[in-house]
Amino acid sequence: MLSEPSGVLQTLRYHAGAYAGRSYAPFSGRLEAAVLLLSDGQWIPGVRVESASFSLTIPALLNAFTTATAVGRRDVVAVVQNVPLSPQALHYLATGPLGIRFRPHAADAMLNPDHDRLPEPDGLFHPFLSEADTAGAPRIRLARSIAARAYIPESHFPVGCLLETREGHLLPGVNVEHPDWSSILCAERNALSTAVTYGLQELRKLYLTCPTDPTGSPCGACRQLLAEQAPELEVWMDRGEASPERTNPTRLLPGSFTGIALRDGPG
Repeated sequence: MLSEPSGVLQTLRYHAGAYAGRSYAPFSGRLEAAVLLLSDGQWIPGVRVESASFSLTIPALLNAFTTATAVGRRDVVAVVQNVPLSPQALHYLATGPLGIRFRPHAADAMLNPDHDRLPEPDGLFHPFLSEADTAGAPRIRLARSIAARAYIPESHFPVGCLLETREGHLLPGVNVEHPDWSSILCAERNALSTAVTYGLQELRKLYLTCPTDPTGSPCGACRQLLAEQAPELEVWMDRGEASPERTNPTRLLPGSFTGIALRDGPG
């Protein structure tokens, strides 16, 4: 059912407020969440994920959009935050995430200009791979197939990953580009921030593949976030025809900065 934006956005505001508490914000205390409404009424949340290296903090909007990309959903019709959109967020939305240039509707909301009437919110989208998706395939092979979902209009360099939790959940991640390169997110941080949003803390293994570069490994930014969130995570790096290489964030980034002394927040 299609509805006028005002009522739909009120529902999305409620969901954004509910998810804000899942933010990882030990340095600023800023609890921020965004919700993306899809064309079929399902919605995808994203929360703020801070880093001890402050410039690597993942904004809620970026988290939500990269989650949508990793699960193959680019049909975003509306965006709402639990707080007013900052100048940076407005710039991000106006300059075309996933090729969509959103237009302002309210201080905390923007709409896809092709969808003036919106579907009623019809449930949380679950980003996990199902048994039907996996069909017993090796995890590395699944990561290779996920890499095809990467949004890479400029680099043409696909990266895919699969994050496995102790409960058996499998979360996909891909690299997602944006015209503003400071808003690009790698596959590993994509999957990691999705895990934070969905409240998954027992992270077990990460399978990573760079189909066009079998020597690829996590970049410095990903190593920092992985070291902060899951220092003993078992990381498997695809090596093409060779056997995958196993490591963990502690070995990838020895002596990493955790920012423990900064966690009391400002003042």
